[in-house]
Formats: sequence, structure tokens, C-alpha cells
Amino acid sequence: MKYRLSRHAEEEARPRQIPRELLDSLLNAPQQIVSAHGGKKAYQSQFDLGGGKMFLVRAIVDDIVSPAVVVTVYRTTKIGKYWRQP
Repeated sequence: MKYRLSRHAEEEARPRQIPRELLDSLLNAPQQIVSAHGGKKAYQSQFDLGGGKMFLVRAIVDDIVSPAVVVTVYRTTKIGKYWRQP
């Protein structure tokens, strides 16, 4: 997927320890894409980011525009809160 990062997403990815390679992987092959606020979509996948603890990494994306804009990106251990069962 062709995308660009918003300034907010760029500023937040670093302190949240989400490297660009991980974000590329997420956006090119998400485990799920779910609806998010304001017509945006949440691209999300589960990752072991070290120490054997699973995290859900979510990128909130405006994919109506070209290239798509990553509005924000974050990781959470609250997988059950966001994960959608088919």
C-alpha cells in the first residue's frame, strides 16, 4: 500500500516503539481491517514485540485519499477490546 504518515503519526511512532518496518508490514498485510471513527479504517495485527508478550498494533488510516494517510499508530495489550471475531 502506498501511504504517507501524518505529522502526528510520525511523532507518535517513535516513542511508542513502532519502527517503520513494522508499520510497512502491518499496512501491506493486516490481519484485520475494521471501521474506525470518522470513516477511517483501523489496520491491525497482533505482534510479539519481545519478551513473549503479544501486542495489537493499530494504524488508523484515511484510505479514501491517494496516497492513504496514516493518521495515528499505536500498540496496546487490550487485544480483546479491538479484535473482531468473524
